[in-house]
Amino acid sequence: MTTRTKIKDVLKGNLIDQTVNVKGWVRTFRNNSFIAINDGSSINNIQAVVNFENTNPDTLKRITPGACVGVTGKLVASQGKGQTVEIIVSDIEIYGDAESDVTKPNSYPLQPKAHSLEFLREIAHLRFRTNTFGAIFRVRHTLAYAIHKFFNEKGFVYMHTPIITSSDAEGAGEMFRVSTLDPKNPPLTETGEIDYKQDFFGKSTNLTVSGQLEGELAAMAFSDVYTFGPTFRAENSNTARHLAEFWMIEPEMAFYDLKDNMALAEEMLKYVITYALDKNKEDIEFLSQRLLDEEKNKPQTERSELNLLEKLNFCLGNEFAKITYTEAIDILRESNHNKKKKFQYIIEGWGADLQSEHERYLVEKHFKKPVILTDYPKDIKSFYMRMNDDGKTVAAMDILFPGIGEIIGGSQREERLEKLESRMKDMHIPTEEMSWYLDTRRFGACPHAGFGLGFERLVLFVTGMTNIRDVIAFPRTPNNCEF
Repeated sequence: MTTRTKIKDVLKGNLIDQTVNVKGWVRTFRNNSFIAINDGSSINNIQAVVNFENTNPDTLKRITPGACVGVTGKLVASQGKGQTVEIIVSDIEIYGDAESDVTKPNSYPLQPKAHSLEFLREIAHLRFRTNTFGAIFRVRHTLAYAIHKFFNEKGFVYMHTPIITSSDAEGAGEMFRVSTLDPKNPPLTETGEIDYKQDFFGKSTNLTVSGQLEGELAAMAFSDVYTFGPTFRAENSNTARHLAEFWMIEPEMAFYDLKDNMALAEEMLKYVITYALDKNKEDIEFLSQRLLDEEKNKPQTERSELNLLEKLNFCLGNEFAKITYTEAIDILRESNHNKKKKFQYIIEGWGADLQSEHERYLVEKHFKKPVILTDYPKDIKSFYMRMNDDGKTVAAMDILFPGIGEIIGGSQREERLEKLESRMKDMHIPTEEMSWYLDTRRFGACPHAGFGLGFERLVLFVTGMTNIRDVIAFPRTPNNCEF
């Protein structure tokens, strides 16, 4: 019996004149002779040529788009266009049928034609079988592997931080509650509030919004650690940029200052993008061409200045510009975009919370390279960020990319106990409940820093997709929790 070979290996062409066995799903079946089969290992299909005169007619009828088949035959150089090799089928087995007649119930919805992304979101359980989503999720896999590879090569320790937590790392309050109490009849305190002392954990608990605080604890022992796990935000937002469940990479480094933090983040981004370009060349070229085709239907004024490959190389070929928030505000305020009110959010002065349109202007119009913004006003940043000597700003940094705006946010952490306690008090964060976090400042505190990379933001950028729901397998958004 011939051992199965993955299609990506068959397509390399070094098995010509050998008998091969491939298994996968039918994309198309033309002229009762030519089967295009894909097994997900490559964006390219293998063509299998059936001799319909010598094939059981009942078998031929079952070769339809979506059906799962296995074929065995001789691999030969292809005579047709579009492929270099093909299989001359000697044996074919049908593993699973797929009804192709769209007039019948439960017919296979992915017929050989173009489908909109909106339609494919409605059948997210099948969209992996399309070229677009096959490419996206192979790139996603590569980026995840590259993240681990990068940190492993640098001697970081990979930490698994809690998914269920009693703390709110961001202080935003937009958290999903975790409880085993009866929602119809929860126990109440004497004051009529829900008595969480009777809950599973004996206190109010939530799904985590970040692994950072726990990561800091580990950095105080291992020096360099990183987390890569799911995080959750109960933000009622239905935009193309928001998910309720997403993945975060959060390194924490002892003895790092803000400059060290920026250097590591830039190095990491360039490393993983380079790795994806090397390992997923065909997928990214396909996605780039897909975007070019899409751009042709847009008005000239709405077309991107850079195609996908140019955008990726734009980030690799430039040293990131580094400016302070104050310098950025001056640039934005004096820009023609601002003066002519082309921004949706007009920049009036210092203290404004920058929007994506401002971030993209700095990257795409002003500097024409990725930008790292530093030293933000303390009032628009989190409690754990280190206060600068001016008393007005914190040692924060955001990395801005073309087409997407902020891709990384980070800071040097406040290691001085009194200043951290004062900041928490100002922001109404209970210090008693966070005593475990404050212990890292009581016992052997050191300068340290870290950042957070939203993994889906990274995948969005590298694939060129525009809706974040298209780069995660099973998107969780308001009123949508299928599967």
